[in-house]
Amino acid sequence: SGLDRYFQVVKCFRDEDLRADRQPEFTQIDVEMSFVDENDVIEVIEGLIKKLWRIILNKELKIPFPRIAYADAISKYGLDKPDTRFELHLVDVSEIVKNSNFEVFTKVLKENGIVKAINAKGCASFSRTDIEELTSFVAIYGSKGLAWMKVTEKGLESSIVKFFDEKVQKELLKTMKAEKNDLLFFVANTSHKVVNDSLGYLRIEVAKKLKLIDNKHFSFVWVTDFPLIEYSEEEQKYAAVHHPFTAPKDEDLHLLEKEPAKIRAKAYDIVLNGTEIGGGSIRIHKSDVQSKMFSVLGISNQEAEEKFGFLLEAFKYGTPPHGGIALGLDRLVAMMTGNESIREVIAFPKNKAAESLMENAPSEASEKQ
Repeated sequence: SGLDRYFQVVKCFRDEDLRADRQPEFTQIDVEMSFVDENDVIEVIEGLIKKLWRIILNKELKIPFPRIAYADAISKYGLDKPDTRFELHLVDVSEIVKNSNFEVFTKVLKENGIVKAINAKGCASFSRTDIEELTSFVAIYGSKGLAWMKVTEKGLESSIVKFFDEKVQKELLKTMKAEKNDLLFFVANTSHKVVNDSLGYLRIEVAKKLKLIDNKHFSFVWVTDFPLIEYSEEEQKYAAVHHPFTAPKDEDLHLLEKEPAKIRAKAYDIVLNGTEIGGGSIRIHKSDVQSKMFSVLGISNQEAEEKFGFLLEAFKYGTPPHGGIALGLDRLVAMMTGNESIREVIAFPKNKAAESLMENAPSEASEKQ
């Protein structure tokens, strides 16, 4: 069209499970820009959000917003949409507990698993029932159990403490910055994702119980450096984390053929109070890089030509570096108005069965249709 940048407010349709912040159709602020890198896109969105908050909520936000690499977000918060309004960080204690006699931990570590923990400050008063409820809570995310230790005047107390000698206990107390009346929670699993998800969501659940979350505070953070490619056990091949047109980091390009799982993408999400409100990426604009990407993903030259021939053809004419981002407008409005569900800010939302009661849709389709 000859425009090197544009934004559109656009209706999107998705086919997936309904949640409080999901509907079958929703509205996006969609931004596409040419001759840009990640910083340009991020700067534009920060300016937009700062202006929205000033005009609508009469609040002055400090920009630039903090940035955290995906690997650090997973390491500290367990999730790629970190709620940074409170601490309660995850700590990897694998190296410490591998010297214990607690088989639940040592067996997992022998199978390349991981053991992580969080320190629930001042929670030693939690009852058995409280802990059992939290054990059931982490089971939702695949965890087979929740180990715990209370910190008392005498040191660590729990039915499992006997499996940890004095040296290991001292190391745990030091690493976890544990003090009297603290409660340490541990999750161990061969799947790193199960451990991170379980403790990541447990961290939020404990923060709610301890009333650590200030709902009037807006904490923005950019998550950057996402993985470009991941191995799909189900399909036994590599798959694009974002989509196959996401650009790899320039300094990681040399890994494309031999170690694709180590490549970081020029992708970024903006997160507000633990909720992703937008995401985007810089796209590949060179045909040789795109061809290599297709090859790693197991897309043959013939399939690439059939499905994406128009794109590969366009590259021949000198495509500029380009990228963009999409913000969820409904979700943004819901958060600005203090609503948990986007249904509260959509004129005629669908119900849980994805039906619109206002226009009695969907209706039956005839055989001919």
